[in-house]
Amino acid sequence: MLLSALAALPAFAEEKITPQAQSELAFSYAPVVKKAAPAVVNIYTSRKVQVTEGASQLARDPFFRQFFGQQFNFGGRTHEQVVSSLGSGVIVKPDGTIVTSHHVIKDAQEIRVVLADKREFDAKVILRDPESDLAFLKIDAPAPLPSLELRDSDSLEVGDRVLAIGNPFGVGQTVTNGIVSALARAARGVSDYQFFIQTDASINPGNSGGALVDMKARLIGINTAIYSSGGGSNGIGFAIPANMVRALLDGKVEGGRVVRPWLGIDVQPVTPEVAESLALPSSHGVLVKQLRPGSPAEEAGIRPGDVITAVNGADISSGQELQYRVALGHIGEEAHFTVMRSGKARTVDIRLTKPPATPAPDKRTLKGRQPLSGVTVANLSPALSVELGMGDASEGVVVLGTEGGLIGAALQPGDIIRKVNGNNVASTAQLEQAMQADSREWQIVYQRGDHLLTLTVQP
Repeated sequence: MLLSALAALPAFAEEKITPQAQSELAFSYAPVVKKAAPAVVNIYTSRKVQVTEGASQLARDPFFRQFFGQQFNFGGRTHEQVVSSLGSGVIVKPDGTIVTSHHVIKDAQEIRVVLADKREFDAKVILRDPESDLAFLKIDAPAPLPSLELRDSDSLEVGDRVLAIGNPFGVGQTVTNGIVSALARAARGVSDYQFFIQTDASINPGNSGGALVDMKARLIGINTAIYSSGGGSNGIGFAIPANMVRALLDGKVEGGRVVRPWLGIDVQPVTPEVAESLALPSSHGVLVKQLRPGSPAEEAGIRPGDVITAVNGADISSGQELQYRVALGHIGEEAHFTVMRSGKARTVDIRLTKPPATPAPDKRTLKGRQPLSGVTVANLSPALSVELGMGDASEGVVVLGTEGGLIGAALQPGDIIRKVNGNNVASTAQLEQAMQADSREWQIVYQRGDHLLTLTVQP
């Protein structure tokens, strides 16, 4: 009975699991690796830190030291210690230009690059971009060096096969394989541009800055983060798209930092309720809440209440996607926005411009016997707003640092102080003057994201 049941199976059942050609038996990623791996480098960084030995646990506590300073070592001996870390990078130009993750080299005092052929070179940072978590290094090595071609990452599809190449845990160059699991994924805390390629190719500590390549050995992303509860790879890794790398390579740079285009708008997601109220066919796109007067968006004809559904043909479904698409553009270019207004789609061309740096930051650290003593603030300008990764339309007094102060711990960098004791605050000078007044109770209203919060302090 068993034999007859097996004989009754359709003929294609056996054919589906049996290789039909020698090429299927010999399938290998080796040709891709041989082409891509020479352009992937190991990056070793070092920095000096002050370490106190023999101090009490209380003296080492950060909260204690915040109030009593570094002088209370309680018998501890302070000395310098070299802290080392590792990561990966990708050669993107034959002249020795290397892209890596910004967090790999963020605090480094010395950077050493080891090529795939074991040659070692000192590297210097030529461009930092914390907003995208990318940085570019340069090594002085005999050219031409092996480099990777950048693929248009917008052409990726979920299910495409990919390889991740890097230096996990410092064991040496390692290759893992997987697929593109998702596109336009958000990974908060990684960069200001929440737009990532998600992959199940194993990415572990030390892979940051390494290459994510396609089956033609083209660079499609820079591995930057993993989603993990225990520090190891759980099959959820994130890579910054190659199109962002290309935008930085070709973009405007001032003082070693990238200058990004500015629109001067503030948007919110289109919820099903918003879509119904505006008679939209779907909850696709972002709703324009407000525009900064004289901004490129206002001059181009964008209005509050418009719904932006695409930029240069790429669909938009969130503020992060809009920010990412605009960041791919270059100063002086025109970007083509698809906008829904009164139920009809139209195209609006916006010339991308440099964000203005007015008003001047007028950075101040508040002092005196008042709740904000020790808090550092600055006047928001479009340029500072873009630099801090805040909304284009932001204005007011922004918190930069929160050292000390009765309520310093409650505030966060990026908070915008709106009122003090019922009076509007529009500049750092106004805030400093308001905090010098005698008061039995302080009421401070500040904005965090889309929320207004109030702190009440009684000295």
